[in-house]
Amino acid sequence: MPELTPVPVAGGDLTVATWGDGGRPVLAIHGITASHLAWAEVARLHQGRVIAPDLRGRGGSAGLPGPFGMAAHAEDCVAVLDALGVERATVVGHSMGGFVAATLAQRHPARVHNLILVDGGAPLPDVDVDLETQLGPAIQRLSMRFASAEEYRDFWRAHPAFADWSPAIESYVDYDLTGTPPNLRSRVNADAVRADFRDLHTKSTAFDAVPAGTVFLRAERGLFDEPTPLYPHPEEFADRVRVRTISGTNHYTILFGSDGAHAVAAELVP
Repeated sequence: MPELTPVPVAGGDLTVATWGDGGRPVLAIHGITASHLAWAEVARLHQGRVIAPDLRGRGGSAGLPGPFGMAAHAEDCVAVLDALGVERATVVGHSMGGFVAATLAQRHPARVHNLILVDGGAPLPDVDVDLETQLGPAIQRLSMRFASAEEYRDFWRAHPAFADWSPAIESYVDYDLTGTPPNLRSRVNADAVRADFRDLHTKSTAFDAVPAGTVFLRAERGLFDEPTPLYPHPEEFADRVRVRTISGTNHYTILFGSDGAHAVAAELVP
C-alpha cells in the first residue's frame, strides 16, 4: 500500500499517495471520478517513485472546496511537487487526468520532464454528450446508497468494463466508499465532477501546446468495453503526439488490466 501524506493547498489538505523511491519521480493524475488507487497496478510495476494525489473533490480530498477545473487541479499538482521537493517529474494523466496533465505542462513547462496521456487529454469527439450518458454508472453511483461494501462491489462488478475483477479493482472500489451501513456512498463530490466535466469540454486548449515527444496511449475499446473507443480517430491528432493503441484494453483496463498496466509502466521509464 502507498504512503498517504496531506499536502496543504487552497482550502485545506490534499491527500497524496506515494509508492516507491528513487529514479525520476512520476506524478500520476487520475480521472474524473477516480482516486490515487487507479494507479496502484502501474505503481506496482514501476520501479521508481510514483506520486498520485486524490484530486480535490475525490478520495481523501473529497472535502476540499472549489474552485474546480483543469487549471485548479494543475495548480494543486504543482503544490504537491513543491511540498515533496520535486523540481521536475514525468507527468502522466488518465482520462480527465490527461487534461489536467496537459494543462500543467502548458502552465508550468519547467516542472515537466516528459508528458504521457492515457486515453485522455486530447479533445473529445462528442462535445454535446451529457455527463450521465458519457459516464453511466460512474456518475450514477454518486446519488446512490449501498447497504454494505459487498453490495457496492457488486454494483461495480456489473460494469461491463470490469469483467475481469481483481484485487486492485476491489481495493479501488472499497477506498471510494464512505459512511456507515446501510447508508454507504461514494465519497466523490458530484458538484466537482459536473464542474470539471463542463470545464474540460468547453475550456481546455492545453492539448494544442503539448510538448514535443508527448506520448498518447489509447485504449482499444470504450468506457463500457464497447468496440468504439473513446478516441475513434487518433489520426486527427497524431501530428502532435506519438499515438500507441494498447490492444485488448478498454478505458479502465488500460490501468487496471495486466496488458494496460505493463504498457503504461513501460512508458514511465525515461
